[in-house]
Amino acid sequence: MSTDDKRVREFAYQIWESEGKPEGQEARHWEMARKLAEAEALAPKKSPKAAATKATTAKPAASKLNGKAAESKAKAKPAAASKVIPPGEKPAEKKPRAAKKPPAV
Repeated sequence: MSTDDKRVREFAYQIWESEGKPEGQEARHWEMARKLAEAEALAPKKSPKAAATKATTAKPAASKLNGKAAESKAKAKPAAASKVIPPGEKPAEKKPRAAKKPPAV
C-alpha cells in the first residue's frame, strides 16, 4: 500500500467516524477522502525557514504570560467548532449554565 493510499484510508476513516459511523456510505467517504488527499498533496509545503520564523515569534508572546495564565493557555482544548455536523442535522443546543451560589458566611 502506497503512502497515498494509506492517507486516503485515514481520511475516509475520519470522515466515517465524524458522520457517526453510518453504513452504506463507503464509496462517498472514499471519494471525499481521495479529494482531500489530492488537495493535501498539491498544497504548497512550508519551508523550514518559514516554520522556524513563525515558532520564534510565538514564543515571546507566550513568555509574557505569568503563572496560571501560561498554564491554562498551554492546556487549552481545541474549539468545539471542529466537530462536523452532517447535512440536514441541527447542532445540539447548549443549555445556559446555572449561576454560582455565593459562599456561605
